[in-house]
Amino acid sequence: MEKVLTLLDTAIIFATKAHSGTTRKGTNVPYIVHPIEAAAIVSAMTDDEEVIAAAVLHDVLEDTEATEDDLLARFGRRITELVIGETEDKRRNFPAALTWKVRKEETIAFLKTKADRDAKMLALADKLSNLRAIHRDVCVIGDAVWERFNVKDKNMHAWMYRSIAEALQDLKDQPTWQEYALLVEKVFGDQGKTA
Repeated sequence: MEKVLTLLDTAIIFATKAHSGTTRKGTNVPYIVHPIEAAAIVSAMTDDEEVIAAAVLHDVLEDTEATEDDLLARFGRRITELVIGETEDKRRNFPAALTWKVRKEETIAFLKTKADRDAKMLALADKLSNLRAIHRDVCVIGDAVWERFNVKDKNMHAWMYRSIAEALQDLKDQPTWQEYALLVEKVFGDQGKTA
């Protein structure tokens, strides 16, 4: 008897193909590790398979050739809208460093004013996965880690990660939010508190 793929199986296959051949910034780590980790983080907060699938897919619109229509056809409206909510407008006509702050401000505003709990869980999972990687790398190479990013000012990253923590305050009862807040302090200390 042939097994039928679950929604999550299908999302993992789709994301793996979409991100194939790409790696995390400044590393040789296959990119797909990040969305899989984000899905694992989300699964610690909910057993809603659509939200977990959206976590696996959260970067396909932003970083691959996948389109909204591709997601709608394969995964439906709810998952597509969750992924859209987690997708930055990269303004590809401008250098990424020039648009970085406005993109982060848009994300923070969305989380504070429009995001529902599912969207907030996705954002927390994405940012916690990123922060775990940064923390590991800071332990090995120190502040040289910031050189791999479009914006190299550690204070700006501190501002962004602290602002995200504040925007996600209604998840503070979750161990994942508590881990995030702890890592913000470990990585940034007092930096970014007034940026």
